[in-house]
Amino acid sequence: MRLSLTTLSPASAAHPSGITLAGQAYELIKRDIFEFRLLPGDEFTESDLVARLGVSRTPVRQALYRLEREGFVLLRQRSGWRVHPFDFERFEALYDVRIVLEQAAVTRLCGLQDMDSNGELSALKQFWLVPPDERLRSGKQVAERDEAFHCSLVAAAGNPEMASIHRDVTEKIRIIRQLDFTKDYRVDATYQEHGAILRAILARRADEAIRMLKSHIEISKAEVRKITLHRLQAARQALI
Repeated sequence: MRLSLTTLSPASAAHPSGITLAGQAYELIKRDIFEFRLLPGDEFTESDLVARLGVSRTPVRQALYRLEREGFVLLRQRSGWRVHPFDFERFEALYDVRIVLEQAAVTRLCGLQDMDSNGELSALKQFWLVPPDERLRSGKQVAERDEAFHCSLVAAAGNPEMASIHRDVTEKIRIIRQLDFTKDYRVDATYQEHGAILRAILARRADEAIRMLKSHIEISKAEVRKITLHRLQAARQALI
């Protein structure tokens, strides 16, 4: 297939502002995967990326090897690469890990003495506990906020190692979250579900919050088995 990748501007290539060219290439290639410009199973070469990103082969190769270590791409031959195909069992396992981490974080959160002054929770209240007419309507933006909601809950629990592991798991399932928000009804449903979880946490009703949180995540987990190439291609068209 013909690639349609984001390109590095000459200005950003000449003035990386502390970010290496390999780092910029890594972020742009990963964004193309998350935003369906590169679909699972798509094949490409280093030369394709060199031409489109406007940088030399070395930073492109460094970026690709980093993405390979993280499980996003596979090396096919000397310069041939492939976006990692969907592994349904791996995604489901990652969701199970996410549920364990977030339930532990909620339990810890509800036991904090200074929860009322927690900055992470205050920011979540300001965004999610709003009237319907103040809600964002963009599925892409709500998908990003949805991810931030769950990461903020874990961060608010005050265990940086738990938060780091959770961020890593979250990134690996980001493509599923993007698919979930191609459905318009998921925007309002997410506001309602997040609001209910947040109110239970603020009231220190840990068991209720954990139950709702697990149900909320299981909805996304159920999407894994519904993924088809046609649906990915439709999502790509919706996000262009």
